[in-house]
Amino acid sequence: MNFVEELKWRGMVHTMMPGTEELLAKEQVTAYLGIDPTADSLHIGHLCGVMMLRHFQRCGHKPLALIGGATGMIGDPSGKSAERNLLDEETLRHNQACIKEQLAKFLDFESDASNKAELVNNYDWMKNFSFLDFAREVGKHITVNYMMAKDSVKKRLNGESRDGLSFTEFTYQLLQGYDFLHLYETKGCKLQMGGSDQWGNITTGSELIRRTNGGEAFALTCPLITKADGGKFGKTESGNVWLDAKYTSPYKFFQFWLNVSDDDAARYIKIFTSLTKEEIDRLTAEHAEAPHLRVLQKRLAKEVTIMVHSEEEYNAAVEASEILFGNGTSAALKKLDEATLLAVFEGVPQFEVSKEALGEGLKAVDLFTDHAPVFASKGEMRKLVQGGGVSVNKEKLAVFDQLIGTSELLDGKYLLVQRGKKNYFLIIAK
Repeated sequence: MNFVEELKWRGMVHTMMPGTEELLAKEQVTAYLGIDPTADSLHIGHLCGVMMLRHFQRCGHKPLALIGGATGMIGDPSGKSAERNLLDEETLRHNQACIKEQLAKFLDFESDASNKAELVNNYDWMKNFSFLDFAREVGKHITVNYMMAKDSVKKRLNGESRDGLSFTEFTYQLLQGYDFLHLYETKGCKLQMGGSDQWGNITTGSELIRRTNGGEAFALTCPLITKADGGKFGKTESGNVWLDAKYTSPYKFFQFWLNVSDDDAARYIKIFTSLTKEEIDRLTAEHAEAPHLRVLQKRLAKEVTIMVHSEEEYNAAVEASEILFGNGTSAALKKLDEATLLAVFEGVPQFEVSKEALGEGLKAVDLFTDHAPVFASKGEMRKLVQGGGVSVNKEKLAVFDQLIGTSELLDGKYLLVQRGKKNYFLIIAK
């Protein structure tokens, strides 16, 4: 496979330094991509870069994932309007271990192959680098004029931020540049990849390599992913969509991809999956014939959920979705853990009832009118039950005065009432 060709048809090339393609054609190349370690999980904003590393390895080259332990302590001014919080070493090491575990789902770190992936942390080579040594070995090679010409610096200096630009952040491009030099000298790394907002920092690195030892190094960036409407990709009302299940449940993760627009699904399936061009072309044609079936969204959600979580979690997410849209069974509902149950029924009307009152059993007609007003009147409920239009925990209510007690509670706490086909109510027993 040709790496650049692979990225191009996927829409994953923004800018590429001349000579990059020729280098990749003649030898196995080592390349790195930097990852910010400010959290102990990646979010889907990181995924385009991670997929670049994945395709790079699949094309026979060697990927390095660089955890920015040192640079994470400072903050990159690119695309930011404020300086970030600084991290301590213990937090950095924890975050690094968690991130490596996630990356292992995309990259081969364990085999004996010559192109197995490696994880490096720039804190390891920066922590004992004195300021005087840095000024002498790095600072003297790059002029202030060169650094001032970078867009990320110019924007901050031209008043787009009230706080200006600290010296710490101004030196960031030198630190990132030194990472490239260090990996060039110690790992034979000749290519740096990243998002298009990193172009200035990456080219500072290739320039530093040229000026210090006359070496040649290259750069390739991917576009920053946006939504078709211009909105920010990967953000929901509740914040980032994380890869770690403790921050974003597999169900919510699956739903994020399932609910993207047709235009976005057509782009994202190329960027965030490893499906072949032929397979994607086939799916795109199938989708065009019947857009309401959401073929692209369903396959995209499947591929990414299995890759990030597992096939088991994907199947559970599909089952949970079916519960909401009327096809799920009582058995499937009872299998849901509490977090998924609450995620599925987020936004449906909720009522609280006393668990004590349910202890000896309550007639359904009293429970769903007096204690939790799912129905406006007992007469309305009686009529709906007779017509087979009321379910409790996905089982049809046979008689309107059926006794309901604590044994019916899901997770010892919840009752799901369905009125008609689409109206759900969650009753919480406390």
